[in-house]
Amino acid sequence: MVRERGYRGGSDHFRSIVARFRPRPVPEAYLRLRTLAGEQAQCDWAHFGSISIGKATRPLMAFVMVLSYSRHLFLRFYLNGAMNNFLRGHVEAFTAWGAVPRVVLYDNLKSAVLERRAEAIRFHPTLLELAAHYRFQPRRWQSRAGTKKGAWNERYVLLRDRFFAARQFKDIRDLNAQATTWCLEEAALRGCPEDRDRSVRAVFAEERPLYYRCRTIPFPPKNGSRMPSRARPRTCALT
Repeated sequence: MVRERGYRGGSDHFRSIVARFRPRPVPEAYLRLRTLAGEQAQCDWAHFGSISIGKATRPLMAFVMVLSYSRHLFLRFYLNGAMNNFLRGHVEAFTAWGAVPRVVLYDNLKSAVLERRAEAIRFHPTLLELAAHYRFQPRRWQSRAGTKKGAWNERYVLLRDRFFAARQFKDIRDLNAQATTWCLEEAALRGCPEDRDRSVRAVFAEERPLYYRCRTIPFPPKNGSRMPSRARPRTCALT
């Protein structure tokens, strides 16, 4: 209408006027959550497209576990998100760290949460076996609450932009070797969100004795989710 009357400007002028009268949402106050050292980890799958193996195309899934306090990362890639790989990721993470957090948080993963009614959670029985073996408590995080999943969202952006983007690899074994090196070097040398004056590596070294000692007895699943024998670690102890 105003252009028909000779207006030659853009629409931003009118948007700024309308914005003055548009009702604004009431800001919600959040209490910044901080976890204790040696207390908690967050675990999830991340999808990174697909990979060609011969004539087959397989999904490329990343098992990611991040310690909520130090933000120390464990990253391992698999060709699917099946239960055996889910179990294997836990065992390899605990073995790599030589320690187990007291609590591990999960999203709505089928490998972890079978059913939820209100606040009642029914976890996968095999996950409960794993938790009993390594003596940690599985919990479900509230994925819709932005304050509940900060460490995970932060780490997913880190993995996507600083590790996986434009990365070249020969096969999944080579990719996992690069992932291990990256977690122990570049990712471990970044600043810790809880203490910007120190690196993730330094904070993890300080909190590591506060975790449970990782059991030297491998986890033996008792049902159809049995891990291949080659995935079972020989030892898992603090050094």
